[in-house]
Amino acid sequence: MGTWNPWRGCKKYSEGCLHCYIHKDDARRGINTNDIHKTDEFYKPRENFKNGNPKLKPGLTYLCFQTDFLIEEADEWRNECWEMIKERQDIVFLFLTKRIERFMKCIPDDWNDGYDNVVVCCTIENQKNADYRLNIFKDLPIKHKCITAQPLLEAISIDKYLNDIELVVVGGESDSNGRVLDYNWVLDIREQCIKTHTEFEFRQLGTHFLKDGKLYKIQTKDLCKQAKKADINVFNS
Repeated sequence: MGTWNPWRGCKKYSEGCLHCYIHKDDARRGINTNDIHKTDEFYKPRENFKNGNPKLKPGLTYLCFQTDFLIEEADEWRNECWEMIKERQDIVFLFLTKRIERFMKCIPDDWNDGYDNVVVCCTIENQKNADYRLNIFKDLPIKHKCITAQPLLEAISIDKYLNDIELVVVGGESDSNGRVLDYNWVLDIREQCIKTHTEFEFRQLGTHFLKDGKLYKIQTKDLCKQAKKADINVFNS
């Protein structure tokens, strides 16, 4: 899968951003994450290597994983990105956003009921933000929708929002000071997905992980591996 970060920089937006790994890594290197700027790969979908191969291969590409595609500071650049997305019908572009309330202000004039090659993933972390964001998300004209509950900070009920959702991804927080992920919260969302025939993926544990009343501290390198070992993902055939 590919990645495309046409701009860089982000601003903390809600409770889930408290221990953001991008802000943390930037702070170590003396970089101001709040500075949102275009990157040198802005035109990556149109560029080829010297051998003629495209820099972005056909298939799935993660868009703006170091920022938010709907962030306000990128409004003047986004339309040109939409043009490149339309040009590359051989690529499925997936982006996550906490700013779903801005969606209708950020789409191109010919969006209509959505582009076939765009997946929009609404990010939630607690019940308050789930109710606010998903209540907006459910009515938006998007052909491919998914939800990411990561970092999941409490037990949440989202079953009433799962109509037309293709996938729900759940995970914990990766940080030495990260908040606890309770495995029961994960299993509860899984059951909600099963009842609504929605695909479910347990993406990663949290650094601090509670299971069967016992609190574990998990190394970062093992978070995704241990989630996979749990073998609780649900993918419809």
